[in-house]
Amino acid sequence: MTRVAAVDCGTNSIRLLVADVDLATGELVDLDRRMKIVRLGQGVDRTGRLAPEALERTFAACREYAEIIASHGVRAPDNLLFVATSATRDAENRDEFVRGVVEILGVEPEVISGDQEAELSFTGATKELPGHDSYLVVDIGGGSTEFVVGEDEVRAGKSVNIGCVRLTERHLLHDGVLTDPPTPEQVTAVRLDIEAALDLAEETVPLRESRTLVGLAGTVTTVAGIALDLGTYDSEAIHHSRIPLERVREITGRLLMATHAERAAIPIMHPGRVDVIGVGSLILLAIMERTGANEVVVSEHDILDGIAWQAARDAG
Repeated sequence: MTRVAAVDCGTNSIRLLVADVDLATGELVDLDRRMKIVRLGQGVDRTGRLAPEALERTFAACREYAEIIASHGVRAPDNLLFVATSATRDAENRDEFVRGVVEILGVEPEVISGDQEAELSFTGATKELPGHDSYLVVDIGGGSTEFVVGEDEVRAGKSVNIGCVRLTERHLLHDGVLTDPPTPEQVTAVRLDIEAALDLAEETVPLRESRTLVGLAGTVTTVAGIALDLGTYDSEAIHHSRIPLERVREITGRLLMATHAERAAIPIMHPGRVDVIGVGSLILLAIMERTGANEVVVSEHDILDGIAWQAARDAG
């Protein structure tokens, strides 16, 4: 077993996984898995820069994670892999972000491409699923969404710039204030952006060929928790649950018509997702309609697990 730490820093959240990985047997044992919503991508779509307050929230989470990583005896930087995705790719001042992470964690973040992000997501999501099936893995993030199709390995992948934070800020903010609930015109504008992005993705990835749609990340797991009527967040119940298209359509409609207070009152809703979950669920619904999927298989294992596998390979 190789003990590693993996950090996934996205547009909306930063997540940590400390795990023991056995490359020979394909076993990954969680030691510590946690998430903090820091909204690193706040305003990036509009300004092209990481906001000072967003950087400080992210660095505060990194300081907390540094203590956890050290407490598990992970050797940094050799056995620590820090991956940054959409918001950091887009930011003019990403060097400021990189310097801060190096100072706190002693490792330089890898600002990966959308294609690399897609491959890591596929590895993390399908490692436990039966082989020799055809999967379309969809990772709906805060700034981007990744589409990957493959069987035992990736056949095609594409990252497009639609995410729950990006599209909420682009279409639902008016003079810095969130329209809540959104108007029908705003929802239509969001949907048009999603459809254009799906057209782009479909130029590279055959979205309609795979037998199984696998959905990843916080939007999908939150929608699953609502569909399962969970009173508290239960990752074991959510992992590999199957949510029908009609249930996703019903939940999306309800979320888009709800007020902030009504969404916040949903038992499993993380406070950091309250303002963006409506748009996130609309992205999921549009994907299911485009692909013809009757259901989505929900995976709690995603790019974070893929990063851990890569960290173990890098450690030798």
